[in-house]
This record gives sequence, structure tokens and C-alpha cells, in this order.
Amino acid sequence: MRVFVIAGEPSGDKLGGALMAGLKSLVPEISFTGIGGVHMEEEGLRSRFPMEELSVMGIAEILPKYRELKRRIRETAEAILAEAPDVVISIDSPDFCLRVHKIVKATRPAQKVVHYVAPSVWAWRAGRAAKMAKTVDHVLALLPFEPPYMEAAGMSCDFVGHPVVTEPRATAEEAAAFRETHMIGPNQPLVLCLPGSRKSEVARLGARFDEALMQLRDREPGLRVVVPTVRGVSKFVRQMTARWPVAPIVVEASEDKRAAFAAADLALAASGTVSLELAANRTPMVIAYDASRITWHIVWNMMKIDTVTLVNLVSDTRQVPEFLGPNCQPRLISEKLLQLLEDREARAGQIAAMELTMQRLGEGGDPPGLRAARSVLGFLDRA
Repeated sequence: MRVFVIAGEPSGDKLGGALMAGLKSLVPEISFTGIGGVHMEEEGLRSRFPMEELSVMGIAEILPKYRELKRRIRETAEAILAEAPDVVISIDSPDFCLRVHKIVKATRPAQKVVHYVAPSVWAWRAGRAAKMAKTVDHVLALLPFEPPYMEAAGMSCDFVGHPVVTEPRATAEEAAAFRETHMIGPNQPLVLCLPGSRKSEVARLGARFDEALMQLRDREPGLRVVVPTVRGVSKFVRQMTARWPVAPIVVEASEDKRAAFAAADLALAASGTVSLELAANRTPMVIAYDASRITWHIVWNMMKIDTVTLVNLVSDTRQVPEFLGPNCQPRLISEKLLQLLEDREARAGQIAAMELTMQRLGEGGDPPGLRAARSVLGFLDRA
């Protein structure tokens, strides 16, 4: 069996590595070619060019690289046509991958194409599914409610589980050691501050998150704050938090972040998949987010849902409070954080929603990579 696989982002590379491992366990005589990063290379892929060339976001970043990206699209499509694999599997990065598929399908309409990660058409821009259906045959979905949307557009689709269910988590001993290392007493409240993973998000939300936490500290003088960050923005985060009246603990290493998630009593986080990481650790949370006035107005008017938090959506509850757009105000946020710290029933309600979320995302079952591999093989058997 010959598989051509494409990933353009670190998150896609992790999904790709797990999928490749799953396929290898089910089909011993299998070979891979395509584009990927370290996780996929560990499973035997020799990437045709560095995956990082595709990891660009935003018009300002893409325009200077447009010619190069266009060349890579054509080059990738030609490689697929030359190799005639049994299946092409693209992972997220739809702007790149769908352009590749369009070229391939124009020459070889029968080429089998699978796309991993469904577009969030349940939230906004429903037309993306119909666009994808022109060049994609089968979709691997991360969320349990996504298959009907893909099937309605004309593609087959399986829910294969979310990778958060297999992410490593810190033990109770590691959480206790984190508190001891940073001299946080067993009764001192510890709050995670998660203003985003992109510099623009951190710049927009950092000051408001700090103000909300300062107001909370007025009511909880022993409060400690930890800010997990990632390599791309860690320098900016450290510069920003150095100006905060009470310096937080900033952690970057993976093991420190896992321990912080397990040790925390509460989290204030920007909206995004981080809510699922918090749910995996059963950490109660408040979600807040804002954008420019024009962007917020456009996006909000296009939204088809009343909540942006995945825990709320997957559990079909509204247990996690949100402060979005005009409501992203420190006073409102701090009041809700205090209520969550003091209200045992509110915390219990959130934790119950988190338990349900993780169960529905596949916790305790086969790993998503193996489920995705079975879905690919099932699709090929049916095709």
C-alpha cells in the first residue's frame, strides 16, 4: 500500500505521525511519501521539503511567499500524479491542500483523497464543506457532531476521536512537586493565565487578563498566577509579564506546563482548543476573547452558534462562562473567577461537563491515530 500524506502545521504533523503509526500496525507492507515534520519523519516519512514552508498565516505573511507556495502546490500535485498512490491523505492546512487536490483531481478524477480535520462549518462559513467536497472523498473528524455536516456536502466522514485524549498528563505527585518548587502552599489558589499562543492574541488580551487577575487578588491576597507559553511567543510573554505589578510564574517546558495544568485550581484562557486541554485535566475555567471592533463585528454576525467553547459544544451544556468581544472586560471576568473559586457547585458542574466532553471525544477507547487508520482502510474497502 502506498500513501501520499501532507501536513503543513505542527498540530497536523502530530496527527499525521499517529495516523501513520496506526496504518503501519494494520498494514505491515506500507510506504509513505509526502510532506511532514518530525513526528511523521519518526514514522518513516522523508519529507519532500521542510513542512515549515507551509506554516504561514495571514495575508501579510503569505503575500511575500505567494510565488514559492504556488510552486510548492504545483510540485506536490505533480509528485502525486507521478507516484499514483493508493490514497492521498491531507491533514488540516486546507488553503494549501485543497489547491493540490484540485490539480490532481483535474488530471486523475479517480484518485482517492482523504482529509483529516473537518472544517468548522457548524460554527461559520458553511460553504467550506461544499468546496471541499469537489476534491475530497472522505473526511476524518475530530468532533463527534461533525460527520453529518460533511455527509450533507457529499463526502463520507467518520468521527475518529480528538488527540487531546491521548496527550500525556501530570500525576498528582508531579502537580504537588510543582507547587512545592514554586513555594505555593496547599491552600493557596493557583490560577492559570492563558492569553493565547500567538503574539497578536497575547498583546490584545494580556493587559486585560492581568487586570482581571489583579482584581481577583484584591479578594484573594494569596493568589498565585502561572503563565504557560510556547517557544514562538515566550520572549514577548516574559517581557510583558515583567511589567505586571505582581510577577507570575512563566513556564515553557512541556513537563512544567503539564504540571501547572494539573496543579491549578482555576484557569483564565483565550478561546480555542486549550479549553479541551483544561478539560482533560478537569481544571475549571473562564474563557475570554476579543478582536478588533471590525473583525469582531464581521465574525460575530457570521457565527451560527451561541458559544465558542468546545467543552460547551461537545458536552451540549453551557457550563463554561465566556466573556467575548464587548464583554471581555476585567471587572466581569474577575467577578466570575471569584464566583468559581468560591462556589463548589459551579466547579462541580464544570467538571461534570468536562467528564462528558472527554468521554465523547474518545477518552478510554482506542487512540485516535488507530481509529483514523481504520477509517482510511474502511473507506478504501468501500471505494
